Amino acid sequence: MRADPGIVQFVSSTQPQSSTQTTPQPSAPAQAPTPAAARTADSAFIRACRSRPVPHTPVWFMRQAGRALPEYHKVRGGVPMLESCFMPEMVAEITMQPVRRYGVDAAIYFSDIVVPLKAIGVDVEIKPGIGPVIAEPVRTAADLDRLRAPEPEEFAPIAAAVRLLTEELGETPLIGFGGAPFTLASYLIEGGPSKGHERTKAMMYGDPELFTALLDRIADITSGFLLTQIDAGASAIQLFDSWVGAVAPVDYRQYVQPASAKVFAAVASRGVPRIHFGVGTGELLRDLADAGADVVGVDWRVPLDEAARRVGPGKAFQGNLDPATLFAPPAALDAAVQRVLDDAAELPGHVFNLGHGVPPNADPGQLARVVDYVHENTVRS
Repeated sequence: MRADPGIVQFVSSTQPQSSTQTTPQPSAPAQAPTPAAARTADSAFIRACRSRPVPHTPVWFMRQAGRALPEYHKVRGGVPMLESCFMPEMVAEITMQPVRRYGVDAAIYFSDIVVPLKAIGVDVEIKPGIGPVIAEPVRTAADLDRLRAPEPEEFAPIAAAVRLLTEELGETPLIGFGGAPFTLASYLIEGGPSKGHERTKAMMYGDPELFTALLDRIADITSGFLLTQIDAGASAIQLFDSWVGAVAPVDYRQYVQPASAKVFAAVASRGVPRIHFGVGTGELLRDLADAGADVVGVDWRVPLDEAARRVGPGKAFQGNLDPATLFAPPAALDAAVQRVLDDAAELPGHVFNLGHGVPPNADPGQLARVVDYVHENTVRS
């Protein structure tokens, strides 16, 4: 039986600011897993990420914590999005809500990809109906000075929230996440969301030295954000590159992949599964895998068996139900879920997910139906 979503009270955490420039540290040698990660090592989700046999296909949803849940709106109330991300008790409660409601096989840390930028003092605001808006876009080499390495105390609320979560989750894994360098660079250069990414590509082609320096700086910031989550107990991480589908493969390999590879290399010593996901990346799937992912996230445009053919051996896969099918009648939704499972039947490891995030107006009952269908129809003897 599914538990009723709970509501708790919260207090805000302060965000210390610092202007001290620090030098990123080299990757540490391999470390033993945190106690929280060790508890989840035999879970269906972690086993699937490692292409090991599973009792059933694990399932979780991108953006499962948040907009579509009525209990989320009750908890957040009038608290601005980025402010809520620095309130550990609120973050923990929101992250737990879909685990209680749906019985998913993993929790995804509730945050936003621009949180590490906010933590280091970048003037960024998430405007309803628009998305992240940067007050002072990055357009020159001098602008890079605002993107300094984070101080440990600036990520302290993130570590506190992860510790609260891993204690409550027990054997259920927590997925940490961060924004990939290209997507964060796009927000910083454009000043907000963009359909054509004209300014971003203009810098990439016209001033490749500045562009690659920007992505490299972001890679260090994102690495610190992910390491904070892992060291506090996250059992896996996902790197979101929401806008990288706008880049041609040859340009991805030359300008983008090195920074994403730097992020994956920075967390490699922690030994947790690394998931890489982008939207509209059918032509980039092999390149996303080669950046250092253990699990390749696939949107709904490419069937999973075809994605596996493009990537080649040695990787697990995540995906890839079209989010729009959540609005279809139950029988049609079941058929769409089964088609994804059929496409994944020969994969070495499969984590069921949507091909993008949960739409804000999705019916939670439909998501619960998907979880139940996957669990009931993939039981291994």
